[in-house]
Amino acid sequence: MYKILKLNKISDKINNVFNGEYEVGDKVHNPDAILVRSADMHNYEVNENLVAVGRAGAGVNNIPHADYVRKGIVVFNTPGANANAVKELVLTSLLLCGRNITGAVEWVKQQKGKGEEIPALVEKNKARFVGREITGKTLGIIGVGAIGALVAEAVYALGMEVYGFDPFLNPDTAHRLEGKVTFTDDIGELYAKSDYITIHVPYTPATKYMINKEAFSMMKKSVNVINLARGELVNNADMITAVKNGDVAKYVCDFPTEELIDVENVITVPHLGASTPEAEDNCAVMAAGEIADYLENGNIRNSVNFPGLYAPRTGRYRICILAENINEVMPSVNELLGRDNVHLTAVNSSTGKNSAYIMIGTDSDIYPSLVKDIEALDKVYKVRVIGL
Repeated sequence: MYKILKLNKISDKINNVFNGEYEVGDKVHNPDAILVRSADMHNYEVNENLVAVGRAGAGVNNIPHADYVRKGIVVFNTPGANANAVKELVLTSLLLCGRNITGAVEWVKQQKGKGEEIPALVEKNKARFVGREITGKTLGIIGVGAIGALVAEAVYALGMEVYGFDPFLNPDTAHRLEGKVTFTDDIGELYAKSDYITIHVPYTPATKYMINKEAFSMMKKSVNVINLARGELVNNADMITAVKNGDVAKYVCDFPTEELIDVENVITVPHLGASTPEAEDNCAVMAAGEIADYLENGNIRNSVNFPGLYAPRTGRYRICILAENINEVMPSVNELLGRDNVHLTAVNSSTGKNSAYIMIGTDSDIYPSLVKDIEALDKVYKVRVIGL
């Protein structure tokens, strides 16, 4: 029986994935896998049995995934599972930028108690909250992945012109959006063309503070900026200056900080991008499925620290080897398999930037001594044997 520890509240729909062969809960000891949402695992002491961590969401900043490579712990995420929820919040943000809805709502609240005067006050003051329509305007999307692509399709249907910038654009996504998005390799062109800009890239050292005073100098005057990705993508000090001098008309941010709160024309919401029951269910089920497939079959899908590898099962056993380098490890593995007369039914492997994965199918019996000897090889991190 596999043990699954939940470090956060996770949708009960994972029970449809983890059947009676699993023990699942928030007090599980010595787990084989962990499901997590926002809990910080950087100081979490992992047990020796742990082989997988599933993040019910896309971002993995709360998980020391690079450190887990040498421990042979595969970290999964769920790209695209919450994409529709974030897309809908982007559409909401576009309207919040264009129509001054938040200011109008606050003004109406202040009219409480004025009774029969309210209709006249509304007619007299509504011009203060005149906005503009998004139809016919241009949206620049930085990062056209699962979320960015959905946003592009939605706003194109609403009559917006769309520019996209993504150095890592998937060819299938480009084909899907052909005729709807003008892709550019020059982010400066996107800045110059866009009335609205929305950001959908991961937070890395290269993207930290990518939206800054230099970027604002290339943008249209009174541009609207939406950031539902990561707070650190935007230099808040530069943004506040840009908003106050009118270079940015509105800034919608899903990551409130002390300096952003109560700044006029900055709209902060409390990290609501994926906060829908539908998105939470989707992320949880997807993460649970990735973990179950890895535990039961050795397949890796959507890992952030090991290369993906999927193959149908062959033979009675599957030997799964996480390593640093296939070329340096495989000759020694073959030598040990030959020593024990292991008959191979299939060998599959894949290589990532800093890690590698090998799956070997066999009908032969696998003895603990063989597993121990493979795991003792230099540059081998972890070995598992999965039976039918």
